Amino acid sequence: MSKKTKTKFITHDILVTSIKGAFIKLNPKYMIKNPVMFVVEIGFVVCMILIFFPHLFNDVGNNLSLYNAIVALILFITLLFANFAESVAEGRGKAQAETLKKTKKDTKARLISEDGTEKIIPSSELKKGDIVLVKTGELIPNDGEIIEGIASVDESAITGESAPVTKESGGDFASVTGGTTVVSDWIKVEITSEPGNSFLDKMISLVEGASRQKTPNEIALNTLLVSLTIIFLIVIITLYPIASYLDVKIPISTLIALTVCLIPTTIGALLSAIGIAGMDRVTRFNVIAMSGKAVEACGDVDTMILDKTGTITFGNRLASDFVNVDEVSKKQLIDYACIASLKDDTPEGKSTVDLAHNMGSNILLEDYEDAEFIEFTASSKMSGVNLKDGTKIRKGAGEAIIQFVKENGGTIPKDLSNKIESISKLGGTPLVVCVNEKIYGVIYLKDTVKPGLPERFERLRKIGIKTIMCTGDNPLTATTIAAEAGVDGYIAECKPEDKIEAIKKEQAQGKIVAMTGDGTNDAPALAQANVGIAMNSGTTAAKEAANMVDLDSDPTKILEVVEIGKQLLITRGSLTTFSIANDIAKYFAIIPAIFTASIPQISALNVMGLASPSSAILSALIFNAIIIPCLIPLAMRGVKYKPMSASKMLGRNMMIYGLGGVICPFIGIKLIDMLISPLLVLLGL
Repeated sequence: MSKKTKTKFITHDILVTSIKGAFIKLNPKYMIKNPVMFVVEIGFVVCMILIFFPHLFNDVGNNLSLYNAIVALILFITLLFANFAESVAEGRGKAQAETLKKTKKDTKARLISEDGTEKIIPSSELKKGDIVLVKTGELIPNDGEIIEGIASVDESAITGESAPVTKESGGDFASVTGGTTVVSDWIKVEITSEPGNSFLDKMISLVEGASRQKTPNEIALNTLLVSLTIIFLIVIITLYPIASYLDVKIPISTLIALTVCLIPTTIGALLSAIGIAGMDRVTRFNVIAMSGKAVEACGDVDTMILDKTGTITFGNRLASDFVNVDEVSKKQLIDYACIASLKDDTPEGKSTVDLAHNMGSNILLEDYEDAEFIEFTASSKMSGVNLKDGTKIRKGAGEAIIQFVKENGGTIPKDLSNKIESISKLGGTPLVVCVNEKIYGVIYLKDTVKPGLPERFERLRKIGIKTIMCTGDNPLTATTIAAEAGVDGYIAECKPEDKIEAIKKEQAQGKIVAMTGDGTNDAPALAQANVGIAMNSGTTAAKEAANMVDLDSDPTKILEVVEIGKQLLITRGSLTTFSIANDIAKYFAIIPAIFTASIPQISALNVMGLASPSSAILSALIFNAIIIPCLIPLAMRGVKYKPMSASKMLGRNMMIYGLGGVICPFIGIKLIDMLISPLLVLLGL
């Protein structure tokens, strides 16, 4: 399921199941859920009856039974193509579900009893609250929270990523998913879900898409399509007495063909498939959407709330530069900073040593094996080393080092506060370095903005989406990072309740808000947001509060998910425009064919020069049928999305799909007419 994996648009298995599904869905109980195509099915049934009783409605004409049979066959193919489109979309989701099901095995669980003894039982017998022990090489039997131990967990069966993830008790990375594998050490897990209700079970049912509920926009569009269908039905029903008054004999099958061609059958056939395909695209991007509504809401997002650490920045503060105070050489500062960091295994410590070596320092750990290294503690806020000659080297927070220097009888350099402040304004973290009672300078630690984010935020800005960064940093640091990243706003020294307040403030203005999170403290905000994306590596509370879960635990993916939502809405709108525009060409094909014999002047509307009335009607009906499978790939993959303003996007799509929807049928119907007209002459039609 890795997003990097390329899959075929349609496999042999999906093709076979989709063909079967196309026939199964002909059941009227299913078809009535799609009113537009249900009208087509009624027309097909009427034409089938007219094959055997061609004069049931006093129709006249040559070879009426054969004509009715051809119309019925085309309508039947139209229905199959429509059902096939939806079946393909469902089939792709079910194929992914089968991949997920392979991770669900009848595993054994090592249940820990209250007295501490172990008992091997089938994982299906586990209950919420049970404690299980999982050792190296064993599958985690069900979803849970780690209560003891630390281990590397292979989540590739779910995420598609091969790199193991470190999981440990406590914190925001204690949640584990059933079906994943412990690859080192051991963990004790408290089961948090009942059998059949695990996260993996939910994913399987979601990606299968069998019970996908229609979204509000889809319901609104469906209502519009039904309204258009009713209007055309009224028009065509009144056309029959008008034609009789003009002494024009119109076969009922011709009126049915006219109805099917003029009602929005193309979008009616593809509407459900577009929605299912939208969820499918999100799933193939390794994000599980809890509903189609969540995917669609992504397309309407106005505001994005993003955490700074891990989303906008890499999250690890790394040494970027050494800033010496006056009367101290930079070389001395670099060497002492390197010595103080030799046994510091944090990202800050390792990067300080690496940077010092890159800047010419020759300090090595083996030269200080007999030194006493002092670890960082929350109370001291500094670390360092005591050399054998009594020299004390320290690095740490400014206030801690200043206190240390004063206690040792030293003085504070006049330019120190300015250097600390300038680093803070740049969005960095200053670590002050001192030797005994003398301060040598500052290590500039920087949390780097991820490459390409400013450009991506600019893309979002072009389509009217505002970005707000949340960070626990002080206002100076927050201002600098926000400017470097290119976000529209920020909340400094942000607490969990501040995130909820920010979301509510935006929603009060009628805006749709999206955010990401992984911790239990993010759960309220994820639940409040219209689109909440939880990290799979996060807590159970976060995943349950969100309406999407990112299996790759990549917080920046919210940017792509929003674009997928936009693509879903654009695809639906574009194909609706194309479908309605198609009716113009069909009008010029069928109306002249019906009335030319009695009203010769109306032949001026036969701009395509179609061979005969029967050829015109059947050509339009055939085009109406074959355009559906031609558009299935576009419905599945989606219309290509390019960030732009709403007005510009509307103009672009009207030009491509509106004008294209008008021109395409003129060409298609004319070509079909040229192909079938000789055959119709032979058949006496």
